[in-house]
Amino acid sequence: MELQGTGFTLRQWKPGDAASLQKHADNTNISDFLFDRFPSPYTLTDAEQFINSKINQEPVTNFAITIDDEVVGVIGIDFRADIYRKAPLIGYWVSEQLWGKGIMPQAVNLVTNYGFTHLDIVRIQAGVLGNNPKSMRVLEKAGFTKEGILRNSIIKNNQILDEHIYAILKP
Repeated sequence: MELQGTGFTLRQWKPGDAASLQKHADNTNISDFLFDRFPSPYTLTDAEQFINSKINQEPVTNFAITIDDEVVGVIGIDFRADIYRKAPLIGYWVSEQLWGKGIMPQAVNLVTNYGFTHLDIVRIQAGVLGNNPKSMRVLEKAGFTKEGILRNSIIKNNQILDEHIYAILKP
């Protein structure tokens, strides 16, 4: 499974991806804006374990963002259970050296369209840390709507933050 962007590709994971994943993921400017389950520091073992958990996914819901077949980021749809089963979360990050280059809004669009076409879902939702306006802008550029702000609802790096909830509905 591959989704083609302008200057990048979203593709399934391969065994040889760990080194480039680790190189770009091991950055506190990335981990500071993600769930605590994202390791920091990000080791080669972390990369290998993550890839092994995604490598034979069916259906594919997690993609390596690649440029010239080097992993430079990750984007995925994270299914939830029970009453949320048709409203997964989307999560993403890209190498800091590629910030501001227009990759993420396009990648979010590609995965959103893929999700609505190939998966049994009715909406895709994202929760953004209140101190991450760049990610909010990514979602807005990709057509997501801010539905609300959950005040003082998360803690990251011992700082209490608001969570901004964005979503897009299946057409």
